[in-house]
Amino acid sequence: MNGQNNLRVAVIGAGPIGLAAAAHLLERGLEPVVFEQGTTAGAAIAQWRHIRLFSPWRFNLDAAAVRLLEASGWEAPRLTALPYGGELLDNYLGPLANLPQLASRLHTGARVTAVTRQGLDKTHVKNRDAAPFVVRVQLADGSTQDHAVSAVVDASGTWSTRNPLGTSGLPAIGEEAAADLISSPLPDVLGRDRSRFAGRTVLVVGAGHSAANMLTNLADLAKEEPGTRLLWAIRGVSADKVYGGGDADGLPARGQLGSRLRRLVEAGRIELQTGFGIASLTSSGSGVTAGAVDGRTLEADVVIPCTGFRPDLGMLRELRLDLDPAVEAPVQLGPLIDPEFHSCGTVPPHGAKLLAHPDKDFYIVGMKSYGRAPTFLLATGYEQVRSVAAALAGDREAADTVQLELPETGVCSTDAGTSCDVPAGDPRGGEADAGCCGAPEPVLVGFPTGLVHGRSGTN
Repeated sequence: MNGQNNLRVAVIGAGPIGLAAAAHLLERGLEPVVFEQGTTAGAAIAQWRHIRLFSPWRFNLDAAAVRLLEASGWEAPRLTALPYGGELLDNYLGPLANLPQLASRLHTGARVTAVTRQGLDKTHVKNRDAAPFVVRVQLADGSTQDHAVSAVVDASGTWSTRNPLGTSGLPAIGEEAAADLISSPLPDVLGRDRSRFAGRTVLVVGAGHSAANMLTNLADLAKEEPGTRLLWAIRGVSADKVYGGGDADGLPARGQLGSRLRRLVEAGRIELQTGFGIASLTSSGSGVTAGAVDGRTLEADVVIPCTGFRPDLGMLRELRLDLDPAVEAPVQLGPLIDPEFHSCGTVPPHGAKLLAHPDKDFYIVGMKSYGRAPTFLLATGYEQVRSVAAALAGDREAADTVQLELPETGVCSTDAGTSCDVPAGDPRGGEADAGCCGAPEPVLVGFPTGLVHGRSGTN
């Protein structure tokens, strides 16, 4: 690491992957410092704590984190159970963050605004690898601090930067002006946020499992709250991929979700509009009108955006990055995760070698490493940070030997160049969601039943 062995390793983000990175760094004898924008570890998960994951506990726990927890007397949950986001937070991430080994190294209310090389902007190359990184942090009181570190692991995720509702990757005309009528991506429609949706016309936009999860929850709300009307808009010509394989799905909870959604649409309880690419949003009074590219319109009181997420790369502007031009993932990883061709079940295990950038000892990991691809797994992120920690400690053999156990697929190893053995057409592939995978966003092996699962980034 740059020859700066007396300096700490900065970890950006204290979600599942960020805390796992810190745990692996500690096991390697390195000194992590973790910066979390929220007021607590797992702050993003707190926003979707009401969402249930498709994947059981065994695929949502990191090995190094578990070793730290067990040494403190922590007891693992039932490994076959499907946890809610709140359980992931309360029974795993919270206890992990509160361990003395991590609590003393965790800074909350600390938003990283920039990462650079000390004394060098991105145009300078001389002695660049030997220069420490500088991480600029804005604190909750508005003050700013610079931290010199030997390496940086960016596990900040993508929850704060959702994709727009409009087509072509741009916000719909009027989308910013209608912001007050657009909810967060995974509102708690049956609990905390109930009053905003009860008795109203709700438009859900998106063709992934996040949308499916929202629509089924809204259907439960509509049974209890007369006057609640549900609209669903997707760009595609069919919702069959969202409905999935039903009883044949390799992840039963995901199959049940798709089957229930199909029944709700066929019964007329959800009004589906296909081929509805949103061109404009016009707010008037307390409602909003969504205008499609083909001229159709839908009127609603509130819109739920389930259109996926994208990485915020602004804070990395002074670094030398090598990103795939399509999905904005590390360039060697991009072709392996492009959702046009891959699902979470067909992405091979990967580690530090594929995550490297021209700026040595800088890595993007976790959901953010997948850029705009929505097929990330928590288990994948845990293997990423294990490999990165090994690389930063100088153990190239451990860093380059990567393997990953997926639900019902066994262990896949790429140390010999092999890839994950999930055939095309397998029910775990294609529209694989947070259950084949794991959480963030919000949700994912480790995300919620409606977040960065499968192709939830499309609408």
